Amino acid sequence: MKAIEESCIAIIVFSENYASSTWCLEEVAKIMECKEQKDLIVLPVFYKVDPKEVRGGRKSYQKAMANHEFKFGEDSEKVKRWKTALLDAGNLSGWHLNDRDESELIQEIVEKISIDLAQTPLHVAKHPVGIDSQVVKLKSILNLESNDGVLMVGIWGQGGIGKTSLAKALYNTIFRQFEGSCFLENVRETSKGTKGLVTLQEILLNDILLPQRRLEVSNVDRGIKLIQRRLGRKKILLILDDVDDLHQLNTLAEGKWFGNGSRIIVTTRDKQLLTCHQIDQDCVYEVEALDDSQARDLLTKHAFQTHQIRTDLVDSALNYAKGIPLALEVLGSLLCGTTEDVWESTLMKLSRIPNKKINNVLKVSYDGLDENEKEIFLHIACFFNGWTREYTKKVLDSCDLLTTVGFDTLIKRSLIRFEHKILKVHDLIQAMGKDIVNQECRDDPRRRSRLWLYDDVADVLSRDMEDCAIKAIVLELPEPTEMRIDPEAFTKMRRLRLFILYNVHDSYQGPICLPNELRWFEWPGCTHKIPEFSAGPKKLVGLDMSKGNITGVLKQFKEFRQLKYINFSSCNSLVHMPDISCAPNLEKLDLSECRNLVGVHESIANHDKLQHLMLFLCFKLRNLAKELKSKNLRLLTLSGCRKFERFPNIPHKLEGLKKVALYGTAIKELPASIENLVSLESMILNDCSNLVGLPPNIYKLQNLRTLGLAGCENLVEFPKSEDSANPCIEAKLSQLKDIYIRRSNLCMLDVLEILSRIPSLTHSRVWGDITIPPTCLIERKSSCFLEVSNYHQLQEIPQLPPNLTPRTNYCESLQE
Repeated sequence: MKAIEESCIAIIVFSENYASSTWCLEEVAKIMECKEQKDLIVLPVFYKVDPKEVRGGRKSYQKAMANHEFKFGEDSEKVKRWKTALLDAGNLSGWHLNDRDESELIQEIVEKISIDLAQTPLHVAKHPVGIDSQVVKLKSILNLESNDGVLMVGIWGQGGIGKTSLAKALYNTIFRQFEGSCFLENVRETSKGTKGLVTLQEILLNDILLPQRRLEVSNVDRGIKLIQRRLGRKKILLILDDVDDLHQLNTLAEGKWFGNGSRIIVTTRDKQLLTCHQIDQDCVYEVEALDDSQARDLLTKHAFQTHQIRTDLVDSALNYAKGIPLALEVLGSLLCGTTEDVWESTLMKLSRIPNKKINNVLKVSYDGLDENEKEIFLHIACFFNGWTREYTKKVLDSCDLLTTVGFDTLIKRSLIRFEHKILKVHDLIQAMGKDIVNQECRDDPRRRSRLWLYDDVADVLSRDMEDCAIKAIVLELPEPTEMRIDPEAFTKMRRLRLFILYNVHDSYQGPICLPNELRWFEWPGCTHKIPEFSAGPKKLVGLDMSKGNITGVLKQFKEFRQLKYINFSSCNSLVHMPDISCAPNLEKLDLSECRNLVGVHESIANHDKLQHLMLFLCFKLRNLAKELKSKNLRLLTLSGCRKFERFPNIPHKLEGLKKVALYGTAIKELPASIENLVSLESMILNDCSNLVGLPPNIYKLQNLRTLGLAGCENLVEFPKSEDSANPCIEAKLSQLKDIYIRRSNLCMLDVLEILSRIPSLTHSRVWGDITIPPTCLIERKSSCFLEVSNYHQLQEIPQLPPNLTPRTNYCESLQE
């Protein structure tokens, strides 16, 4: 019974003698009870019995129920309950098996369940207090029993009131009643970018249709047509969370786009928005604050105490939170585990906040932070909500902030959270953080520590200023925008640590001078040359001038001793990259798509700290260096460098390098010293049409997991271990899992003979002409997936073992 209660799907197999078992009848009664109370999906299988027998009590079912009535009495409530359950279950749509193949039916059931299980419930809240009763009210508004037309429902209320949590709980309760479902979270924020609405349309289509290959939308208008065409006959559930613009609804959720019985639910702070979209007022649900009992329960759960707190202190805390779930959560986290004197002090501080608004209640959590955490929080609230954890940490670390401990503290204070490595801040908390910065000086942006609005940034950068308080400028515009920037605008910004501009263009192309204290400079598409700095030590850690007009790197570049990250990708005017040994801490260098880059200094291949070196699609690059010595290098990609001919020699063992990508290069051979890449896990040589051979020493790469040789048209022979000067080499790549050799001229028999000796191989793709695979491959003991597509002459695969899974596309001659 516990298993039935905790399941999301129940399959009942009604056989001839099913009703003779009282235990089976108890189970079906419990299943139908859970169907009504918990929306359990019930799928009946009528195994060689007619559904009419089950629901109507005929034949064996009639006889069995008569026996139960004789045993328990005709008026037995138990027997009546069993009959009702059989009647309801017999009326359900399911499968009727008589003479059809059982395995086919099983496969059909598996596919149905797989689709249902692909749609997983959402996390609602750590303590979902007061939500269940509201879900019941919303379900009555939704009228789920009706399949007439499409119903749109609005969930309306102020920020932090719990609209999103309520929508998630409702979704979890009903989504399995639909052919497809989608929860589009944070529509307002996501739709701001140039591709925002297109991204939402793609999520909507892919979440509902669950295609094997992800659908892509090129623009909003085509997305609308695609939604209408693909979802026009489907009964779907769609929830649009945090909508603030009518255009968002017009591009995502017109009721007539979906099939009958569909339900569209919109959460918003703007009631007028729902009216404009012609959502009936009877279908708008206003989310109310928690009542005193619910608020006390939620506060108690978040402010967990090992000792009793005076009732008057708890009442004061509840009075300040005003039943707002978010405020209760943050306040509870702030007071969790503290003593009564801390409660008194905190509540006394709250009592001095004007108007006792929620924004000020939330600020109490900020006030209790150390300076490090305050700086991190304000950066996140003003700039980095919705950005990745990895990127944000890298930027904030460069500003001398202790980000790891800061994130941990802010999470515990319920000020930030991470969802799939994306940083999230609730709207109310973000607004509170921005208000803190604005209060530094509301009238003069030069007196504020952070700027993120176009007008403020344009005002500050358009003129040479006196000393100012600005620490960070981050401006991310949805479309390219012109902004006049005075070349001397930065000279007095002595506190500036962080400068990021996206989609900002300045017609002035002369040099700009930046303060030496600057730690992060990121301006893709910048028309300026590399910025100049004042005399003295430079503290820059990150430099991103991708898509810019850089023609060369200044001599002053030698003074960047703390520089870790350089991104000059897509700088088509860059011809040569100079010596980088003057930046001893450099970890990542991105020169990808520098299409006129002819050469790089050999220091790039000898740098001690360099971990990522990206040079793909540098069409004119011919060589890297004679030797590769970067002992900490982890990733080296030269893919698409179609003139790159010679891979450098590796004189010493490199234990860091794990991936080498040479896709589409002009490389002819690999050096024998390739064996010194002792940690190499992936080597991609696909479409290296000039590659004529591999060194036998490749067998020494005992950590190699992936080897790509597809499209190597001049590679005609796989190396033999006996060709090596070292007789101890065995033809064994013990960790190799995947190998791709399609569209090559290798002798397939030789290749397959070698592959058969690799015990770890689980996936191989070999295309070519062969009549019968070698016996050694057929007899291998370990499991393997073998794709033998385009084997036009392949006639048979004899003695196929159970652990070998083949794919045989376009094998016209295959008979057995």
